[in-house]
Formats: sequence, C-alpha cells, structure tokens
Amino acid sequence: MAATTSPELTTAQLSARTGLPAGTLRMWESRHGFPEPVRLPGGHRRYSERDVEAVLEVLRLRDDGLSLPAAIARARRRERPGERSVFAGLRRRRPDLTATPAPKRQLIALSHAIEDEYLAHAGRGLVFGAFQRREFYLAAQPRWRELARTADLAVVLADFDEISQPDLEAAQVPLEVRHPMAREWAVVVDAPGAQACLAAWERPSGDVPDPLRPFELIWSFEPEIVRCASEVAAELLGELAPAIAARLPDVLADGPASDGVRFGSALAHRIVAYLGGGGQRPGAAR
Repeated sequence: MAATTSPELTTAQLSARTGLPAGTLRMWESRHGFPEPVRLPGGHRRYSERDVEAVLEVLRLRDDGLSLPAAIARARRRERPGERSVFAGLRRRRPDLTATPAPKRQLIALSHAIEDEYLAHAGRGLVFGAFQRREFYLAAQPRWRELARTADLAVVLADFDEISQPDLEAAQVPLEVRHPMAREWAVVVDAPGAQACLAAWERPSGDVPDPLRPFELIWSFEPEIVRCASEVAAELLGELAPAIAARLPDVLADGPASDGVRFGSALAHRIVAYLGGGGQRPGAAR
C-alpha cells in the first residue's frame, strides 16, 4: 500500500517517526521554513509522510557533513520542483496568509519602507527584488546600489538580457516574458535585525494610470514568514541562476535573529510616513 501524503501527523508524531525533538522541529520551521506544516483553523500543525521522508533525508545529509541550510535546500530540491513564483510559493506554503488589493503607489511606499528600514539596520544577509521590467529597476538602481553595498547577497529579477553580477551592485537575473515572475513585484530582506517581505502579482487592468495599476499583495515582518519567502526565492533562483542560488545557504546560515515586534514597529512608522507623502520618499523611484 502506498504511503499517504495527506497532512495527518501531529508534531509529536513527526518527532516520534524521525527521532527529532519537537522543539527542534519548531526551531527548524522558524529559522528555515522547514518542514512546512499545513495549519488547521486553530493553528495546529499537521504533517504528511512526505514530511517524514524529507526530515529523515536532512538528517542523512547532515550525517554526511552538510550544513543544516544546505541539507534542507538539497532535500527540498529532491522533494519537489522548484518554485517559479514568490507570491504563489508563499501562498502554497502559508495558506493562512491573506492577499489584499493594492495599487502600485501603495506598493512603492511599502517597498521603500522595507528597504530603508533594512538600510537603517546596516543589514547584511539577503536582499531580493523582482521588478518585472528593466526600466523599473533602472529607476531604482541608485537605491539598490546602496542596498547591495552591505548585503551578503543582493539579487534583482527583470527582463535583463543576461545574468550579470556588477561590482558593488545587485546581481541581475533575466526573466522571460512568459515566466510567472514577469508579472510580479517582490522585495525580501532577510538579515539579522531586519526581516520583511513583500510579494504581489499584477492583475489585468487595461488602461489605468500607472500609480493605480492594481496588484494583489501579501507582506509580513514575521521572521518565519520572511524565511519562507527567502526559501522560495532560493528555489526560484535555482532555476534561473544556479550559481547565484548556490550562495543562499551560506548567506542565510546564521538564521533569523530579528526582534519582529521592534522591527515591525519601526517599519510601520515608515510606511505611514511614506503613504502620507503619496507613496514616494524624497528622491526615490521605482
């Protein structure tokens, strides 16, 4: 009889099947977004047989000498095809997240708030952005040059001609027009002391003014959700730019170390200020 893949196992049952303490399982989920339980309406976690196999595979890889982030990344690649959309990947992994409508001007305000609060923390770690079109990135390039100066890895996606890694700038990864990310807007910052993510897809709208272009948006500054977004970005880069994706486990190896409440409070103040200014901070564009 084939093993069931429905999410029916509790955390205690997964712990018993794998020999890994429940507290360690929760820590892995918080820091690495792995394993990825289904959440019941009451918030309780449920796991499948595939989760059992994936955890055991990580333990085997750890015994072979791999770091925990590298072992998790390899187990995920074996377990399923890589994600091709930050928005859809987050929704699949976190069905509790709610998407809300937002015009482009609100996304600008939120993106700038996230980026600037990251800079205010002198963040390292990962900075990841999806811009749809090269012209949008070029408008924001001076800001992203500053982001890349302190990040361990900065990556941007748009319809570039080829993969490029300029000195002291974000690595540029091209998107084909048919790729799902060609219609998405994303910002992920994942560094000790600074964690936030934004993912949105553009809805068909016809002829509307640029500031009112409609998107559906999810965003968060909760460390475990941000780490989940980072893992989705890593899988996406595994398809588009494997050499860059290979750097992600080392970049994220230290795990999240931010105070979500403190960072979220500072971020909220920036968002209110930028929205009050019509969605633009002085001297910034996207």
